[in-house]
Amino acid sequence: MSDDQTLTKPRVKTKPKVERPKLHKVILLNDDFTPREFVVMVLKAEFHVGEDLAHKIMITAHRRGVCVVAVFPQDVAETKATRATDAGKAKGYPLMFTTEPEE
Repeated sequence: MSDDQTLTKPRVKTKPKVERPKLHKVILLNDDFTPREFVVMVLKAEFHVGEDLAHKIMITAHRRGVCVVAVFPQDVAETKATRATDAGKAKGYPLMFTTEPEE
């Protein structure tokens, strides 16, 4: 092979496979002691939902025992659930939010 017939390999760019973060559901658990108005206030403040949606979430949890509030990456879901639960504790209510992986 002569110098003017140099073989060049094609360059292949490999993109690293970036996995999407696993999502987690934030779940409101019903209790018989936390006032409905307080639950609505916490939902509006922590999850930035409107009055109507906050009321629907609260009523669904009241009727069914639980309600999915929102879905976030795990760290965000856990932070929001903790902050919302702590808001209830600060007022002496057993308000409880939990998280679980989304299927």
